Amino acid sequence: MSSSYSNYTNSPCAACKFLRRKCTSDCVFAPYFPPEEPKKFANVHRIFGASNVSKILQEVEPHQREDAVNSLAYEAEARLRDPVYGCVGAISVLQRQVLGLQRELEETNADIMRYASCLGGETTSVYGARRG
Repeated sequence: MSSSYSNYTNSPCAACKFLRRKCTSDCVFAPYFPPEEPKKFANVHRIFGASNVSKILQEVEPHQREDAVNSLAYEAEARLRDPVYGCVGAISVLQRQVLGLQRELEETNADIMRYASCLGGETTSVYGARRG
């Protein structure tokens, strides 16, 4: 998307509309906060502030700005859900789930090994006939 995005729509970008200012052709926000996504900018502004987001966008290489904005938007939504931990809280929950599932898998594998050892090395054919 070009930086003159707001000129084509004759509508200010979501950031300029939120900030109640004129959206110019060189608006740093326009390519990343289109007018049809006002909540995206509102969330990012609420958590990081427009000035900080502007500074970040100016410091980041142009080809990385969209990824930076997407990361800011994702973290802002996470912070609104969990003000203390944000994304880290979600990651922590997922890590605990993985650990629990790994333990469950280990227990299941141990049960299978115990069951196999109870058979005394005997195996069964596909039709249930014992071989051994």
